[in-house]
Amino acid sequence: MIKLRNITKFYDAGAVKTYVLRNIDLDVAEGEFITIMGPSGAGKTTLLNIIGMLDMPTEGEYLFFDEKVHSLNDRKRSALYKQYFGYVFQSFHLIDELTVYENLETPLLYKKIKGAERKSMVCDILDRFQIVGKKDLFPSQLSGGQQQLVGVARAIISNPKLILADEPTGNLHSEQGEEIMRLFKKLNAEGTTIIQVTHSEKNASCGDRIVRLRDGWIEKLQ
Repeated sequence: MIKLRNITKFYDAGAVKTYVLRNIDLDVAEGEFITIMGPSGAGKTTLLNIIGMLDMPTEGEYLFFDEKVHSLNDRKRSALYKQYFGYVFQSFHLIDELTVYENLETPLLYKKIKGAERKSMVCDILDRFQIVGKKDLFPSQLSGGQQQLVGVARAIISNPKLILADEPTGNLHSEQGEEIMRLFKKLNAEGTTIIQVTHSEKNASCGDRIVRLRDGWIEKLQ
């Protein structure tokens, strides 16, 4: 599904290059559940953003289902993202001007799903996450934990083939966090590929293997 070869990311400030990722080689098979771990500043979120086509490497090759992502234009990358990806952002990235209902509906609009089916899918996910009472509220009216739940719900509503999750339980209390991980395990068992960034060894244990980063290098593959 995913092949990363010699992925390097650096920022050039005159004579000084600041490296974020160095020579990353990684394969992800369809249906895997992978965890990326490492200390702050190791490059975890940058790697996830490159996999999610939200950032581009400075050097290296990225193949997604044999498509050379690094060679695609923005329109084609965007089309791939909308077709295959669901993303749980650490900072939520909900649209402030839209209600919870409208935020959840947005990925379905991108996929051109018809109105009646969209309504049914949104109602189902509201019920599944027990946030029916929040559907007409705006993100600013929600707690951090509630925004996180909406973010997770939005990521999975369109049944993506790949879920990328950056600290998906970071703002949730323990019971909510455990429920999200159970949901991820269920989705993975049904065939969804999942790549998560987490500091939690408990969350990491839900996956198949761990990729550990340090100072932009892959330190250890498990």
